[in-house]
Amino acid sequence: MIKYRRKPVTHKFEDASAEDLVYVGLDVHKNSVHAAVRVNGKLVKTCVMPADNAAVIKTLRPLAPGLKRIVYEAGPTGYNLARLIETIGWPVGVIAPGKTPKEANSGSKSDKLDCRKLAEYSEKNLLRTLAVPTEQEEADRQLTRLRDHLKKKEKRIKQQIKSFLLQHGHKEPPGLSHWSQYAIAELAKLELLPELRFVLDIFLEELRTMQDQLEKTERRIKELAAMDRFAENKARLETHPGVGWQTAMKYLTEVYQPERFNETTEVARYVGLAPLVRQSGETRKKGPLIKAGQGPLRCFLIQASWQWIRHDPHAADVYRRLLSNTGCNQKAITGMARRMAVNLWCMLTRSENYRNAE
Repeated sequence: MIKYRRKPVTHKFEDASAEDLVYVGLDVHKNSVHAAVRVNGKLVKTCVMPADNAAVIKTLRPLAPGLKRIVYEAGPTGYNLARLIETIGWPVGVIAPGKTPKEANSGSKSDKLDCRKLAEYSEKNLLRTLAVPTEQEEADRQLTRLRDHLKKKEKRIKQQIKSFLLQHGHKEPPGLSHWSQYAIAELAKLELLPELRFVLDIFLEELRTMQDQLEKTERRIKELAAMDRFAENKARLETHPGVGWQTAMKYLTEVYQPERFNETTEVARYVGLAPLVRQSGETRKKGPLIKAGQGPLRCFLIQASWQWIRHDPHAADVYRRLLSNTGCNQKAITGMARRMAVNLWCMLTRSENYRNAE
């Protein structure tokens, strides 16, 4: 028996007046958009629309006079819908899924229920919206994330080659720990069975391809760094000890619109370098880092912090104090990375170069 999928149908909403308080929650997916509308504290309608931004705008247009906010959770569909709504002038907010209030006993879950909850939470002002990047900011960020993706693939291929040698009883040639050109050439000379030779050649070819793509991507990032919208801030961040052009560009593309942060704690949480605190009564414990932010950005900041404490005596003193307090060099250098993230944010928002501590 052939089953036919029901196509989403666009429903019309009744016109809203300027006196109405209208809140819309959307659950956006690849093929459909579920919408829930609350007017003056009551749920008036839910519907399913095609996953077409123009269709969503057309459907919601009768509500425009009373619109107070349209919200949806960030996801794989990106920020295109939010940017389109902003150009029209309607209030819109994109919500981090991890920051949406969760019920202790949530019960059933569906797209219809999700959009209803978003509309209700928005009406009660329980949601915190994200900063929507411009199309150019998102494109810049995607370029630096491409480098992270290629580095991860390169690391995986190198591990496959080492596992291959171990499995088939071949010692690693000298210099393979650093992947020198000599070591790679020695791999190409290994005497192997034809089938194994074919496999290793494929691995080496894949490695060369990844390295070529990495080189091409880094050249493009350097060209981006020389553009007017980055050149001044990049040069400013590089005045901080330990910060090179790669760390500066990664920070600038990930921490876009730095003026949106009000305090240093928000910056630390955004980059994922704030500890998880558990406090009840007189008991206070600090756990691992809060799961937030981009892992590659944290890696850049931590690596740059090692260089920072080598070149800045005051930073070295702070690191030794943190080390004596924590007894763990990983925790101490993470604390330095958190300080670096805050320093870079202050330099951007105040338009100041790095100043050595007196």
